[in-house]
Order: sequence, then structure tokens, then C-alpha cells
Amino acid sequence: MTIQDKDTHKTLYPDKFLISLKKGYDRFLKIRGNPREIALGFALGLFIGMSPYMGLHMAIAVFFAAVFKWNKFAAATGVWISNPLTAPVLYSITYYTGSKFLAVEKEYHLPKELNLDMLINTLKNAPEIFWILTVGGIILGIPLAIAGYYLSFSAILKYRERIKTALAKEKRILTKTRNNLKSKLENKKRNKAKKKKVQNPEFNKS
Repeated sequence: MTIQDKDTHKTLYPDKFLISLKKGYDRFLKIRGNPREIALGFALGLFIGMSPYMGLHMAIAVFFAAVFKWNKFAAATGVWISNPLTAPVLYSITYYTGSKFLAVEKEYHLPKELNLDMLINTLKNAPEIFWILTVGGIILGIPLAIAGYYLSFSAILKYRERIKTALAKEKRILTKTRNNLKSKLENKKRNKAKKKKVQNPEFNKS
């Protein structure tokens, strides 16, 4: 790959990410179900996504969503706050928060590129990191989940209201079109009847 190709790739990658993010958002808004249950499922997913259980986020979120009878699809969507792109940043923040809360003096270094294997190896070598990340995830996950609930609930209601308004407008247009066609057909019938009377005098006498 040439330098120019690399530059092009770097330029296109954020665009692709934003497009994928928008598509994901649109799909989220179209999830069927009770808006409150969808928002609660999404909030649960966000909370679970802040935990250090990388690779198990979706299974855990869907399980608890089923237990609480919240929307499982929304919960599975919410956990994607933690993904290969955001995980290094999220875990760094949760680690910092957890270490400050627990007053950990010993400093541990997280790997720069996080994936499931690296995370498991890191936790094996320094299991204390697991509890630091868990505590940090809980502290940050609670306000994030609360904010996610209200934002998603509001977004879903607004989206459904727009759809409802658009359908009502479409219905009015269709009704108006149908009435216009009906009126034109009635006018044609009356015009035909008038022509018959003019062309057939005996019809008029009868």
C-alpha cells in the first residue's frame, strides 16, 4: 500500500464509521416494541458494555433483558458502546476511575490494543485489574445508562411521532385524491345524463 493509499484509507475510514453509526441508529429507532422497554434494554446494554467482560457483553445483556422483560435487541445494541475502536479509550477511563475510587497505589498498564485474548492474559497476570475495571465500569456505567435511557426514549418517541404525522399526512392526501376522483366520476355521469336528454327528446318527454 502506497502513502497515498494510506492517506485515502484514513480519510475514508471515519466516513465509513459515521455511515455505519447512522445506519445502526436508524435500525435502533425501527426496533418494534414498547418504547419504555426498548429504552430500558438499551440502558442495560450500555451499563453492561462498560464492564470488563469483553466477549460476553451481548450474552449477559440479552440474558438480563430477558429476565427483566426488557427489549433484548436494544440491549444487544447498547453493548456495542464497547467495540474494538472504543475499548482502549473506555477501559483506560474505567481503569482510571476505578483505581482512584479504590485508592490503588500500584500502577498497572493496560495493553494499547485490546481484544479478548489480550484482556484475558492481562487479567491472569494482574487479577486486581479486573476489580478496578469492574468498579470503574459501575461508577461510569450508572450515569451513562440513565442518560442513555432518557435520550433513547425521547428519540424513539420523536421518531414514532414523525412517522405518525407522515402517515396522517399521507392518509389526508390519499383521501383528498380519492374524493377528487369520486367527484370527477360523478361529474362525468351527470354530463353523460345531460347529453342523453339533449340527444333523445323522447327520453325527456318520458
